[in-house]
Amino acid sequence: MAIDLNTLSAKELESLISKAKKRKTTLNKRKPLVQVRKKLTQQAKAEGYTIAELFGTGTGTAAATRAPRGTAKKARKSLGKVAPKYRDPSNPDNTWTGRGKQPRWLAAYTGNGRNLEDFLIK
Repeated sequence: MAIDLNTLSAKELESLISKAKKRKTTLNKRKPLVQVRKKLTQQAKAEGYTIAELFGTGTGTAAATRAPRGTAKKARKSLGKVAPKYRDPSNPDNTWTGRGKQPRWLAAYTGNGRNLEDFLIK
């Protein structure tokens, strides 16, 4: 969050300073995160649960563990791993499944007039 202080009036600056002081006071009153985590872990253990059972297996923030926006109505299915369909003849380590954007090595070949079928793995 970048605020251009040069564009703010004196009244707006005072308001900003006041809000910042309130936020700092709130943060200073909170217990350290390590203490809270330890307390929650102990309480969950005492009740016979693990933190993973209560909050999920993700270790990220709540926002990171939520589904992406627009997926609340329908669940997205993972397509899973697929065997490669195409192989680079000059470098066998270069393969492509046929999903997603065409790799550069294949685009270079097809751009020079070769057919996609020439690179199919038999």
